[in-house]
Amino acid sequence: MAMTRSQFKKQLQDGLNTVFGLEYKMRPEVWRGYMNVETENRKAYLEDVLMAGLGAAAIKAEGAGVTYDSTSESYTARYIFETIALAFAITEEAEEDGLYGSIGRKLSRAMARSYKHTIATRVANILNNGFDSDYTGGDGVELFSASHALKSGGNGSNILTNAADLSETSLEDLMIQVANTTDDRGLPIDMETQTLVIPTALRFTAHRILKSTGRVDTANNDINAIKDMGLLPGGVVIDKRLTDTDAWFVTTDCPDGLKYIDRKPVATKMEGDFETGNLRYKCRGRSIQGWSDWRGAFGTPGG
Repeated sequence: MAMTRSQFKKQLQDGLNTVFGLEYKMRPEVWRGYMNVETENRKAYLEDVLMAGLGAAAIKAEGAGVTYDSTSESYTARYIFETIALAFAITEEAEEDGLYGSIGRKLSRAMARSYKHTIATRVANILNNGFDSDYTGGDGVELFSASHALKSGGNGSNILTNAADLSETSLEDLMIQVANTTDDRGLPIDMETQTLVIPTALRFTAHRILKSTGRVDTANNDINAIKDMGLLPGGVVIDKRLTDTDAWFVTTDCPDGLKYIDRKPVATKMEGDFETGNLRYKCRGRSIQGWSDWRGAFGTPGG
């Protein structure tokens, strides 16, 4: 239903100083600091399949035959693109009689902000739901779990062994866990941490941990090892759409971890209806977000 002049009475008369509430300062989309962004131009969906490697090479005795190994595909992560859209309509008279600039143009900017909010929330929910068994990945378990089945047997883990609030010690423990991670055949991976992702409630704690020259909350004259070794080259991303004030996460340089895939970038359209004269505005895009390799992110729900 089109919005009419009755919904914009103040903007149809003299004396109005300003119209506020539709726009606020637009900052860069923070989720781009911890997601791998890809594009796809043709397909309705994409699949990432885990291909387990080979085990360690064996010693071959003189005159003996070589040891053969075999492997196969493991789990598949499927990305089915979804359409995100929003629209509004305004009468021709309301647009004509507005004295303070185009009402439709103002609402178009608000519509763009709403679209960005939806995308940002959906991306953040990958982490928000990362400990929930109702949200599983290709291997059948939630993102942050100690039960990621390995081809070689046993399980891999990307959840802090002992849940803990963010501190220098707990961050170091998680980084050690990242450094000790193996592939599906049990071979060590040369994988490094990249970015610390936190809710707003932890911004001051993170700043003290990462910016202090010495160790935090101690009188010992030790260096800040995390800062000195440059173990978080991506810095800190503060995502205000993370809902748990205690949970925190670390991303890695694993190539197929957390993913945002753009199928159709957001586009806006405006058209007028011949009979009514109503002006209709719409924004629409297609994308999907998720994860393929659980090694792309490690986390803990906090203490």
